[in-house]
Amino acid sequence: MPVFMCKTITPQGQVVKSKVEDSSKLACIRRLRKNGFTPISVTQTFSINSKSKNKKANGRNIKSEPNFSKTTKNKKTKKTKSGIWEKLNSDISLGGGPKITDKDIRIFTQNFYLLKKANFNNIHALNTVIGTTENPRLVTILEDVLAGVESGEYMYTTLEYYSNVFPYIYVNMIKVGELSGSLDSSLEQAIKYLEDSETLRKKVKRILLPNILMFVALILATLIGVFVGVPLLKGIFDSVGSTDSLPAITMLVYRFTVWLQGIWYVPVGIIIIAAVLFYSWIQTPKGRYNFDHFKYTMPIFGKLIYLLDFSRLMQGVLLNLQNGMRIQDALEVSKNVCKNTVMLSMVETAINNIFIGQSWITPFEESKLGDTMCIEMLKIGMQTDLPEMLEKMLEYISIDIDNTLQKIVKVLPEVSYSFVGIVLIFFVCAVLVPCIQVYMGGWLFSAYEEYI
Repeated sequence: MPVFMCKTITPQGQVVKSKVEDSSKLACIRRLRKNGFTPISVTQTFSINSKSKNKKANGRNIKSEPNFSKTTKNKKTKKTKSGIWEKLNSDISLGGGPKITDKDIRIFTQNFYLLKKANFNNIHALNTVIGTTENPRLVTILEDVLAGVESGEYMYTTLEYYSNVFPYIYVNMIKVGELSGSLDSSLEQAIKYLEDSETLRKKVKRILLPNILMFVALILATLIGVFVGVPLLKGIFDSVGSTDSLPAITMLVYRFTVWLQGIWYVPVGIIIIAAVLFYSWIQTPKGRYNFDHFKYTMPIFGKLIYLLDFSRLMQGVLLNLQNGMRIQDALEVSKNVCKNTVMLSMVETAINNIFIGQSWITPFEESKLGDTMCIEMLKIGMQTDLPEMLEKMLEYISIDIDNTLQKIVKVLPEVSYSFVGIVLIFFVCAVLVPCIQVYMGGWLFSAYEEYI
């Protein structure tokens, strides 16, 4: 298909150069005008091989200029990709270079948000951010996003293709902002989401990592003591003919490990089968729903996970309501900011309730997962001013999230210390006590008496 080098004026008055693939020059001009661009010059260059392997989400070569080529076919192609193959294909198309980190995404989002606050349009803002981005892999992705925006697409349609780079919730926040016309607010929420996620990850890591290392070290020390130390100590007792014996728990552990060495493949097989069955179970609709429900009700983290999902959902609803959407449309657009099937089912039920003339708040109330305060605030908001009440409710949820985080920070050390303590007691009884017994030398007296 012919390719045309186009020089156009954007709706914002900027001059943009790009390559467009179309059947004819007239068709190319018509498409440009349909997308809101004013053609200055359209010159045919050469044909592109449609089977080129070096393509990305918007049909652009890694080193090419922004492309206005049709994306319908590409979108169908990318929808069929999933899981590890999608990530592998994406990584191959991006080529080598440093890995894209959460920090890279956070810096890009912050810079893009600042430019949007300064009234930059998306094309100008992306061009500016690309020029200041250091990671070459991220630059490649942003150039692809820019190509999509220049061809009249939303940003999120290209970001969805790179699901192994941009978090699911992050992409859907951008989607809500673009569809509701409040991209600035969505970018601000996305920055807060990335910062909060990083803060929570660091807190949990700071608490758990030392205890996990201690736990693993004790396990290894116990295994070495049982497999190496206990046979050695038992050999010493037997060699001198002592009638004393090692502690009962030590001998019990020793016999168990010897027995386990002979049938090691049985427990390993059981673990593998259990893992496969669990994975297959959560792939079923019922299994996935039950597992997602467990996430909301699990000890320690359950309440926090629910609050975060509910808060993001209500933030999306608030943005859409402030831009004139009806409540059912606001819920429909915002529901994908959370991936949990329990939350999604509640939203779907809420939308259906609206169509049959019932309260959309009922599913959230009947689930018994949320705070009674939030439910009552929503009910009052429906009778007064819902957007204003949503703002107040989100402030309340923010405080509740902070309080829940503080409780988790206090509880986690106690839980981790409990596991470490159990392993430590086992290590002392099974390994350390017999070592002390040998060191004290009491067993030599019985050996001497046996000798006499």
